[in-house]
This record gives sequence, structure tokens and C-alpha cells, in this order.
Amino acid sequence: RPGPPLLTWKRTPLRFVSRGRRHPPRSWRSSGAMACGQANAVLGRKHGLGGAPVRSRGARATTPRRVVVQCTATSYDLFPKRDARLVLEDGSIWRGIGFGAKKVAAVGEVVFNTSLTGYQEILTDPSYFGQSVVMTCPQIGNTGINEDDMESKDVYLGGFIVRQLTRRTSNYRSQKSLDDYLAEKGIPGIAEIDTRAITRRLRDTGSLNGVLCTDESVSDEELVEKAKSYSIVGEDLISQVTTKEVYEWKERTDDEWEFAPGATEESQLHVVAYDFGVKHNILRRLASYGAKVTVVPSTTPASEVMALNPDGVFLSNGPGDPSAVPYAVENVKELLGQRPMFGICMGHQVLGQALGASTFKLKFGHHGGNHPIRRSASGTIEISSQNHNFAIDPATLPSDVQVSHVNLNDNTCAGLLCPAKMAMGIQYHPEASPGPHDADPSFANFFKMMKEYKESQ
Repeated sequence: RPGPPLLTWKRTPLRFVSRGRRHPPRSWRSSGAMACGQANAVLGRKHGLGGAPVRSRGARATTPRRVVVQCTATSYDLFPKRDARLVLEDGSIWRGIGFGAKKVAAVGEVVFNTSLTGYQEILTDPSYFGQSVVMTCPQIGNTGINEDDMESKDVYLGGFIVRQLTRRTSNYRSQKSLDDYLAEKGIPGIAEIDTRAITRRLRDTGSLNGVLCTDESVSDEELVEKAKSYSIVGEDLISQVTTKEVYEWKERTDDEWEFAPGATEESQLHVVAYDFGVKHNILRRLASYGAKVTVVPSTTPASEVMALNPDGVFLSNGPGDPSAVPYAVENVKELLGQRPMFGICMGHQVLGQALGASTFKLKFGHHGGNHPIRRSASGTIEISSQNHNFAIDPATLPSDVQVSHVNLNDNTCAGLLCPAKMAMGIQYHPEASPGPHDADPSFANFFKMMKEYKESQ
């Protein structure tokens, strides 16, 4: 007869394996962290252990059988126990604990984000439409969800993948938990999954399509085929996130969060912003610099934009492949040189194509709040927030267009400037909320360009 189990400590979190049981009896788990000493005591009482092997009468001492016990700082007793899977197109299957929406299979391109804060802004950024996001920060959900930090009116990513979901929130602004919020929005999440291993795979192989599934009735084979059949290349995703109507934006950055007080002067300038999937904080920064902001749909003809008599045209961020929106490129071509123009992220890529450049898909994209950027003119460095899977090929830019910024991680084009046509663009987010704010002066440069143009007329 085998001897009683002997508890051994390994790195957390691990799992229970005892006599064929995957999890321990509920009486073995506490509502919070369970120390190994407590677990030892439980096992000792259960099996009569006193720290030494048990001898049967007339028998030799038996070798204790090892049991691996999960000791983690987070208990999921407050969350429903649901099996969840992340299935990638390479056939790998990652199992964890589901949260958010039930019985959902969300397909999308799987990317990783290295930001330590701002998960709510990531969830509501329209640029993530068509993708599922792996957070490399191991603990997510600490600050809950509040209405003030939304970057749009909805959640646009397909699925949310985290190492550990915090079981209770701790923030004075929190109004609900991340679990409840995703459930309301119909978005599935998966926790207790090895996000480090997934991130390494994406870095080695490049971005992979995948399905995050919380529906046990769907087979692994079906999910693999679904992942293989998906692609964002050549797909116009902007048309699915843009506004349907023209509207005026008036809200500024709250005084509590304003980080550039000098920006709040009235400029009396009118900016028409193309909505390719615009973030609210971009519109707040434009308004904070004193502009009247009119937002138009992505398909608005150049003639209608000019009829609004703008002092400048802004091209917003957005999701998907920039080569799949030729209508946007043609409108920007027609507007070039008529008014000062500023593009961010997708807007930067659309502007680059309108100037004659081509774009290409990055291996695993740039997603995170810690990307170093060098300004070509001064050599100074900015730390930037980025979210894109495509980039401009600088070799295809015409001679009158300068590469104004360079990403120091991979030397890709992070900014362009065409003085002759009063156009500028950057591949990252100067408005980033919660930060960094190194690049906010880009808005000041745009307003300076508009003022100079207006004074010259």
C-alpha cells in the first residue's frame, strides 16, 4: 500500500494533484491566500502525518507520495468556475478559467500588450477591433471599471487574456468589476493561463489568429479550423467602427488630469477630424488646445470636408489594414496642401499612402506603453504608447517627405513630415491615457501649423 502524500513547494500558482483529484476538497481552500504551512497541516491531519513516513506493522517504511498543491494569492471562489480555451491557428490549445461572457467563441488576431496600466483604455480602444489581447502584466482587474476612462462607447476587442484576474477591486473610482463589465458587453476573457509562454510564441512566430472560447460544446478541432480561416489582412475594419453621423465634440481633458496647462488657451481654430476609430482622449486633447472639433465619418468626401471650412484636418487612429481603405487614401490625397493635416496611427498610415508610400505588416506589431522613439531633428527620445500591426515603408516615401521619428526597437518609421503640403503624422499615441505624455507637444505643433496657415491667408 502506498504511503501518505508529502506536500512539496514549487513556484506559484500550481495545481492540486492528489489521488486523481485535480482540485482539493473545498475545505482545503481558504477564501484568500493559502500558505503551504496550512496545507501541510490539513494533509497531516488527514493522513496522520507527523513529518515522517508511516510504517505498517511488520512492514518497511514506504516512500511518501508527492502531491503538488496550488498556493495562489487569488481565490476564484467569487467567480463562476467555467472552462475556457484559447486555441491558436498553429494547433496549440491553452486552457484556463473563463470570465466575462459565457458560451462565446471569439475569433481574432492574437497580440500582446506590454502596458502595466490602462487595461480599461485598451478594452475600449476601437483600434483593437478584430483582435484578442494578451496582457503581459500578470495581474489585471485591480482598479475595476469606471465610466470616466472609456476611450469609446463600447468594447471593440474580441477577447481578453490575462495571467491573473484580481478577485476584488481597490480604487475609489471603481464602479464595477472587470468580470461583470465584460459579461455585460458580451466579451469573453480567460485567466490562469501562461501569458509569458504565449507572448514568447507570438514574438517567435509572429502574430497568430486564435479563438477564445468559453463554450464547452465546441470541439478543439472546430476552433483550430476557425482560427486558420480568419485574417485581418486586406479587410476594411474602419467601416465597422466609424461614426455614422457628423457631430461636434466639446469635452476637454478634466482639470484634475490636465498635464499641459498651457494647452487650454482658446485658439479659435476649427479642426475636422476623420473618424477611423477615434479615441475619446484624442478629441479631448484637440478641444483642450482650444479648437472647435467636428467629427466626420471615414467615408466623408473631401469636398464635404472643405465645405465645413476647417483650419486643419485630423486623421484618427483605427483598426486593420491601411491598404484596405483606398477611399480614405483618395480623400486625403484631394485634401493635401489645401489645409494643414495631422495623422495618428491609422491616420499616419493613410497619410503616408496619400503621399505615395506603401505599407507592410509587422511581425507581431507594436502594442504597449513603453516604446522608445527618437525625433530625427533633435535626437531627443520620447517614450510612447503604441497600438498597430502595420507600418509605412520609408524606402517608398517621395523625396519631399521626411522620416521625422524612428522607433528605436526595430528602426521602423514612427513619424513623417511634408512641409510643402503642410502634413505631419506619427505612428504612436501622443494623447495616451493613462500615459506616457512625452509626445503631447505634437498637438502643439499641429496647432502652430494651423495658425501660421491662417495668418498667411
